[in-house]
Amino acid sequence: MPVLEAELDQTHEAAHLPVTVIKPPRGWIALDLKALWDYRELLYFLIWRDVKVKYKQTIIGAGWAIVQPLVTMVVFTLVFKNIGNVQSDNIPYPIFAYTALLPWTLFAAGLNRSTMSLVSQSNLISKVYFPRMIIPLSATLAGIVDFAIAFLILLCMMFWYGIVPRPAVVSVPLFITIDLIAALAVGLWLAALNVRYRDVGQAIPFLVQIWMFASPVAYPVSALSEKWRVLYSLNPLVGVIEGFRWAILGNGTPDFWVIAVSAITMTGLLFTGIVYFKRTERTFADLI
Repeated sequence: MPVLEAELDQTHEAAHLPVTVIKPPRGWIALDLKALWDYRELLYFLIWRDVKVKYKQTIIGAGWAIVQPLVTMVVFTLVFKNIGNVQSDNIPYPIFAYTALLPWTLFAAGLNRSTMSLVSQSNLISKVYFPRMIIPLSATLAGIVDFAIAFLILLCMMFWYGIVPRPAVVSVPLFITIDLIAALAVGLWLAALNVRYRDVGQAIPFLVQIWMFASPVAYPVSALSEKWRVLYSLNPLVGVIEGFRWAILGNGTPDFWVIAVSAITMTGLLFTGIVYFKRTERTFADLI
């Protein structure tokens, strides 16, 4: 029985080998955000893949990045300006609406993609390890390509109306960054919830539609009375849109209290979203 004795010896030796147990980090501060930088190449690959897949086998291609805000701007001009006579702070209404639609579209598209990102990447999540936050992050950042294309149309419209960019235009990257952070902050919450409750994905189109009319896209913040503006500013998109509009058009002086309250709200959503996402990501592979 030499073979059996050899197997028994191997089993006995294996029983005395040290065992390494890998456990997920616990605690509120074990967020391990450094891993996002370590996997930056994967982040770049996922962003580029999302961009290519979006326009694969399309006739118009990247033109869809222009069609959506442009058509929405035309509808808003007909309904809100020509019928509703909404004021636009002495700015031509098409420019007023289109300038707000750019950050709004960037936010809405990022929110939609990030919410559905984990479910759509279920095969990848269940087979290989990587920081799960990379998936909603890449889905959010992929929208910057569409934004850049639509931004060129805004420059053409400004030239048509004879509007010269103000020095404040240098702050545009700041408001774009805040816009993306706001989309990621809400997207982290909804993406994690969507893994467990698929109703979240069904409710997103309705949420986005309501959110747009609750943001100063078709109307200015000045249309609201002073006593409601602080409460209204709890919407993080209020500060982003008003700041972006001011940076591009230089209309008056922005209400920095509005921007500050929106920024504080966005920061709170981002921090709690990261914490909730990290504490639930250990269950994604089992639930998805």
